[in-house]
This record gives sequence, C-alpha cells and structure tokens, in this order.
Amino acid sequence: MSKPWAAGSPTRLGNVAGNASAKAEFEDFFRRHHRELARLAYSMTGNRAESDDVVGEALASAWEHWDRVQGADSPLAYVRKIVVNLSVERVRTAVRDRQRHRLMTPLTKWFYHPPDIGGAVDLQAAVLALPPGRRACVVMRHVLDLPEEEVARTLGISLGTVKSQTSKGLAQLRSQLDPGRVATSATSTRTTRKEA
Repeated sequence: MSKPWAAGSPTRLGNVAGNASAKAEFEDFFRRHHRELARLAYSMTGNRAESDDVVGEALASAWEHWDRVQGADSPLAYVRKIVVNLSVERVRTAVRDRQRHRLMTPLTKWFYHPPDIGGAVDLQAAVLALPPGRRACVVMRHVLDLPEEEVARTLGISLGTVKSQTSKGLAQLRSQLDPGRVATSATSTRTTRKEA
C-alpha cells in the first residue's frame, strides 16, 4: 500500500515539492475528516484494526488520486464511498475465510469491544448482519447522522432507495434485537384481527 506522502519521494502528482498546495489541501482534508471516516469504517466492519486499515487504505487512495478526488462534486462523499466499498470487501473476505476454514463463530467474536456491554455487542452484531447496502444506509444515517440526500449522493443511489433501505434496516435490527417483542406484536395483531 502506498503512503499518502513521504518527504522527497515522487508521487502520481509528480514531485511533492512542486505540489505543496495539493499536499496542504490533502493534509487539511485529512485533519477535518479522518475521525468521521474512521467511525464509518468501524461501524461498517465492527473491528478496530480492520477499520484502521480501511481508513488508511482509503486515504492513501485519495492521496494517490487527489486530482480526481478534488474534481468530485463532494470530495468527502467520494472518500466515504471508498471507505464503504473497502469495508464491505473486508467483511466479505473475513466471512469467506471463516467459512473456508469451518471456523465460523458468532459475529460478536469478531469484535474488540471495551467495555463488554451486552447490548452494544448485540447491536454491533445485528448491524453487521445487515446486507451491505442496507448497512451502509443505516450507518450513514444513524451513526454518522448524515442527511438522506448526502447518503444517496455518496452511495450513488436514489433518495427513495436510501429511505427504503434505512427503514428496512431499522426494522431488521428491531426484529433481531427484540424478537420476543416482534413475535408478541404479531400475535396480538392476529388476535385483534380474529376478535374483530
């Protein structure tokens, strides 16, 4: 993996000394957005080490293609999309590896989660069990608190798809986190219909 910048070394942008303004812009972008990108990666992967790798790789790619990133309508959305794609691929690879080795264990064993709070672990496992697109919508809307329009622009999908996937994702989380409540609700609904 290439480093975003090393003193005196050539990059795709040419000689770094000749691109002082690009370097300064990238460093400013890094300072302003690194924490948010790290939260996104962690929410998508559920693993601190993986999320650090994802953010590092995404930012290295952003630096390597900084002219393309700057030319985007929203450089932050462009890099968020890189983080989402890399996170999804990391999770898929981990799942394939575990299946291949027949060591698939509950999703909660993937995580480092100090302190070990049962509810947080269950929520994290439930989020990771969502399909990747649905997970991205839920995480970007409810963890990063982005507006629906920004999520749609970042993921390259329609506003209606963001709303639908977010709604379905939240419903899936509710059913996974409190299956007794959902079953009781369904039973009471059926009973009410029969009585009517």
